[in-house]
Amino acid sequence: MYQGQFSSLDALVSGYVAGSLPKPVHVLMDAHLELSPDNRAIISGLESAAGDALEHVTPDTLSGRDAALASIFASDDITVSAGERVKRCGTMPRALQDFIGHAVDDIPWKTKMPGFREFDMDDVDGCHVSMFWIKPGRTVPAHTHEGMELSLIIEGAFRDGRGRFGRGDISIADPSVDHRPTAETSGPCIGFAVTDAPLRLTGSLRQRLGDILSI
Repeated sequence: MYQGQFSSLDALVSGYVAGSLPKPVHVLMDAHLELSPDNRAIISGLESAAGDALEHVTPDTLSGRDAALASIFASDDITVSAGERVKRCGTMPRALQDFIGHAVDDIPWKTKMPGFREFDMDDVDGCHVSMFWIKPGRTVPAHTHEGMELSLIIEGAFRDGRGRFGRGDISIADPSVDHRPTAETSGPCIGFAVTDAPLRLTGSLRQRLGDILSI
């Protein structure tokens, strides 16, 4: 699904403007932009640049022009620019709540291990999609990734060897990342994860067992 093309925030932004992201990744970026006003200005600038470039493209003759226009204007699915996409819905970004069908308070969590809950949405458009909830102070077992993992933090924060990821931040992890995230003690860490391959536990057996059974 990713094949290395979404290994940085710049790459995600470019894919978002080009409209080439898989549906869950597009939703993740929509939600990120709701939570990160500074990046909305970057997106708007890129959209404007793309629009300017299109003005200099020689148009092809469109067959069935009138019927095509009638179909477009009759559609209810109107895409707005990033500058207009500023609505929020409490803790949960509106784009994400619409996608998963739940507000934070009514997500049907399932406990995967002590202090770690998950809402698994299975595969969507070639991506595995889930929400996660990490108890304050809880450490997730050390692991690496067989592919790419994009995690958008919507509440709380976690820290790993790369730094701190808080509300609105996107953690991008690939097979080069081996980390052991720990939720901050101020509150639970809640996020939205999109992956294209399973994770693989690392570290010693003693550490794995300790992290899995930790409360």
